[in-house]
Amino acid sequence: MPLAWLIERFDQAGEAEAIVWRDRSIRYAELRQRFELAQARLAELELEPGAPVILDADFSPAAIAMLLAAIQRRCVVVPVAAHVQANRAEYARISRAQLHIRISADDDYTIERLTPTDAPHPLLAQLAARGHPGLVLFSSGSTGEPKAALHDLTALLGKYRVERQQKRIISFLLFDHIGGFNTLFYTLANRGCVIALEARSPAAVCEAIARHRAEVLPTSPTFLNLLLMSEAWVGRDLSSLTLITYGTEMMPGPTLARLHELFPTVRLLQTYGLSELGILRSKSRSDDSLWVRVGGEDYETRVVEGILHIRAKSSMLGYLNAPSPFDAQGWFNTQDQVEVDGEWLRFLGRKSEIINVGGEKVYPAEVESVLLALDNVIDATVFGEAHPITGNIVVAELSLREPVPRRELAKLVRRACREQLAPYKVPVKVYIGQGSRVSERFKKAR
Repeated sequence: MPLAWLIERFDQAGEAEAIVWRDRSIRYAELRQRFELAQARLAELELEPGAPVILDADFSPAAIAMLLAAIQRRCVVVPVAAHVQANRAEYARISRAQLHIRISADDDYTIERLTPTDAPHPLLAQLAARGHPGLVLFSSGSTGEPKAALHDLTALLGKYRVERQQKRIISFLLFDHIGGFNTLFYTLANRGCVIALEARSPAAVCEAIARHRAEVLPTSPTFLNLLLMSEAWVGRDLSSLTLITYGTEMMPGPTLARLHELFPTVRLLQTYGLSELGILRSKSRSDDSLWVRVGGEDYETRVVEGILHIRAKSSMLGYLNAPSPFDAQGWFNTQDQVEVDGEWLRFLGRKSEIINVGGEKVYPAEVESVLLALDNVIDATVFGEAHPITGNIVVAELSLREPVPRRELAKLVRRACREQLAPYKVPVKVYIGQGSRVSERFKKAR
């Protein structure tokens, strides 16, 4: 069975703490029981192996048990984070889902049968023929229809069979995110403890770390900047925290430097992963460095014309609603621009985020790092605006500690940027915002 090795570890862990949910401890023995009950529920529904199932949830005992049961039954799991604004009907159509399982507020199941309207997909048929469970991860879909990446879970789960460190980890990254999936399976595979969050505000996260002695916080740079702005750690005991991992978007240099200054005993690790490939192993050059080494035994990397390409043993089978993005040799173009220093990489930004000013490239993160270093600036978002002569101009929106007239702020910004950046990178327009531009997935919304 696909998860026989994991359930054996549950049995070995016994009464050790597996999940903290709403301040209640769920032991491995209880999680094993809940897993058995979820399996029985799927058996009652006579769900065939290979059937796609939408699981609408956050990290709760029932959600985790059902996720494991669906994998054990060799279904294709389509996770959707409960609070995310997503077109679930469209997700069901694209994935050919046969069930929609919602986890209620009291941690019970609401199950709706679905009838697929699209013809069977060859990749789903291929997975069913193998007798392997699957996973569908949707992109955020900020432009156009979200892409549905189909994984063979036998390949994706293989790396978790290697035992590593047992940790108490905050489940910050979302239920339908490759990083959230990685957090869950790394923690359970090593008999650690998943600390579920009731909210993802800085105060709620700091309270969860302090109350439940969390050791690891996997999160995003945008959230870490919110944390710095909020000072939510003041008065809370975060001494159990030993590691903060950050990924999903660019980390501004000033934010990283401030974190290193405030939490000198906490290791800061840049991570890297994609829905199409999984999570790569990584190592930061130092806690306050943006240079990182990525790869691992299942991954090969190369840089072509400044863009990172990756080939992975655990890569997805393909998209359910788009052509394959892999070349003839199996390489995937990540669209991430990087600088190279031997084995180390420094990420500059996604190709889609580049602002083209008169034929010159501007990386928003580079400009944001200059702006965040200004004393009165607590957050900065840089984006492009169409212009009839240059094609685009650079625009900056800033959140301030103390109010300043916009004209005065614009002068300060341009003076600072001219000292450190090429002229075409200097913001032409400067706005004062009312707060951080943050998406529901805690990434910067440009």
